[in-house]
Amino acid sequence: MHNRTIASLATGLQTGEFSATELCRHFLARIDACNDTLNCVITTTAEGALEAAQASDDRRANNAALGELDGIPLLHKDVFCTAGVRTTCGSKMLANFVSPYDATVVERLHQRGAVMLGKTNMDEFAMGSTNEHSYFGPARNPWNTEHVPGGSSGGSASAVAAGFAAFATGTDTGGSIRQPAAFCGVTGLKPTYGRVSRYGMVAFASSLDQGGVFARSAADVAPALNAIAGFDPRDSSSSQHPTDDYAANLAQDLRGLRIGVVREHFSDGLDSEVADCVHAAAATLREAGATLVNISLNETALTVPTYYVIALAEASSNLSRFDGARYGHRADNPQSLEDMYERSRSEGFGDEVKRRIMLGTYALSAGYYDAYYGKAQQLRRLITEDFARAFTDVDLILAPTTPAPAFRLGELVDDPVNMYLSDIYTCAINLAGLPALSMPAGQSASGLPIGAQLIGAHFQESRLLNVAHAFQCRTQHHLAAPDTGAYAEISR
Repeated sequence: MHNRTIASLATGLQTGEFSATELCRHFLARIDACNDTLNCVITTTAEGALEAAQASDDRRANNAALGELDGIPLLHKDVFCTAGVRTTCGSKMLANFVSPYDATVVERLHQRGAVMLGKTNMDEFAMGSTNEHSYFGPARNPWNTEHVPGGSSGGSASAVAAGFAAFATGTDTGGSIRQPAAFCGVTGLKPTYGRVSRYGMVAFASSLDQGGVFARSAADVAPALNAIAGFDPRDSSSSQHPTDDYAANLAQDLRGLRIGVVREHFSDGLDSEVADCVHAAAATLREAGATLVNISLNETALTVPTYYVIALAEASSNLSRFDGARYGHRADNPQSLEDMYERSRSEGFGDEVKRRIMLGTYALSAGYYDAYYGKAQQLRRLITEDFARAFTDVDLILAPTTPAPAFRLGELVDDPVNMYLSDIYTCAINLAGLPALSMPAGQSASGLPIGAQLIGAHFQESRLLNVAHAFQCRTQHHLAAPDTGAYAEISR
């Protein structure tokens, strides 16, 4: 049951094949059986989930008009505030914080009748590419538990791949949806900046953060995006650009579509198996009617340093609010206000967060602001213009999502520079505020998933989902599932 599509589950609920309560219990049992190994769920909300599932069954019994997500189980990344349920951001700083309100994303999915099963593991304050920087321990990749699921939304990606929920929310600041989607063999969408409200989403880098969705396929991402997309007056960065019916546009013909393939992305730093899968995806899309166009993104080499200067500077500013005075961890028996600030932050933040705060503070400091942060903002404009030029020649861009398949746990934990370079194909999209989607495109010789990335112009989510759906109608990669029987005996 846990490998079925959202549409199939909705049909099963409608026909009475199973109830929302039965469906909820099934997914909760999966979490109970496998999470000790995968550690991709921090908090399970079984009681609330069963109440929500029963409410869905009651609506169905009363012949209420129900949407496609009514009764469908989901998990939220633990960066979204949830009323009455702790929101930890994977940090000791917020390990016991219980939000008094729901994030807009949580609120809108609840209004559609989706059933929240719990909150997923993540790199602390969304800072990391491996999910190893969590106060609650690393999440693991369900395809091989000795490998990372990616980050920072690795818990959500791992949970969807392992069949813990039909879909999950995530956030993407520099690739934190797309990279774990590629590592775990699921579909992950990062929408245009401002397309999904950031209200109630704990900030890492405010000009880059964007909420999005993980699911098995583009067809499953579409109804979830329908629920969460749209203007929110509570978020000053929320866009009033009209939304589409993303599920209604999946079957568009690809004939006449121009897809750019970036020369600079196929350099010596790209794993040969990843390159082969992306080239194979390009060939499949060409067979579906699209035209492939070789293009250049001349500013590719600038993206990682530009991204990390801006992201870390904004993180330094955003995380200054965690001082032990208002909420979050507070040091015991502080001797003075300064002692409370220093020890609360030293004890509450992990090493990676501290590293980024210090680097960001340095970039913003007097005498260095113009040389680092100011220069990075100028380069950001060049990167944005580079994409704008490319989209005068093509409709979408096809690229690798990651330089290589998922690496082993511990492989890069002491090598932050190489970990940061794993974002080379993803972080430019956040700098430009563009939408992008990672879809399963094959597997390595060792059986680890490989993803391909589609990048669109602003507010082209419908086209991304349409092209990904066309690809998935012609391939089987998104149907592959890890063998969880290796670490849990549970019915399929």
